[in-house]
Amino acid sequence: MICDKGSVDSAGRGLCDLSLEELWQLFPVVLVPHMDCWAEWYKEEAELLQKELPYIRRISHIGSTAIGAIRAKPTVDILLECPENKRLSDFKDAIEGCGYICMAQSVDRIDFNKGYTLQGFAERVFHLHLRYIGDNDELYFRDYLLNNAAVAKEYERLKLDLQKRYEHDRDAYTSNKSGFVKYYTEQGRRLFAGRYDKIDK
Repeated sequence: MICDKGSVDSAGRGLCDLSLEELWQLFPVVLVPHMDCWAEWYKEEAELLQKELPYIRRISHIGSTAIGAIRAKPTVDILLECPENKRLSDFKDAIEGCGYICMAQSVDRIDFNKGYTLQGFAERVFHLHLRYIGDNDELYFRDYLLNNAAVAKEYERLKLDLQKRYEHDRDAYTSNKSGFVKYYTEQGRRLFAGRYDKIDK
């Protein structure tokens, strides 16, 4: 659940007080043409995170904003990979200090958002995925689509179809892409086997 620790609406409610349906109305699935500024937004955010999180081993731009020439939600997805000898929870305070809100947490994954307000999306919106080294399927999916323009366009068509049906149901939008994403992630892992298994640092 999105939880804005600061601002409240006229009824005294913050984002964490809104129902899932209210959140989906406030933050619909929107797809826009690729924007060159997304790469710069990622670069600036990565520099901030690297400064505040020196133990992070790899920072990567993932998701559709990292794939040129296809429509995407204007949300920059970032994958942070940390050493297995660290606890992910040890990074939580530093990430929240960079303006992020924790959305979901387990032993081996923590997800954060940035740029969600009671007025809707901010100009810059980020999703941050904190994982251990090697938990990085998104890199192989991204690289496969970057190397296969026809598949990237097929993905765009799928997303546009799902956006029409599930504009205000993010869970359904995401789950209905999962088969496509899984298939081409597996293709990417075969094609680029071992590409991201190690980090030379």
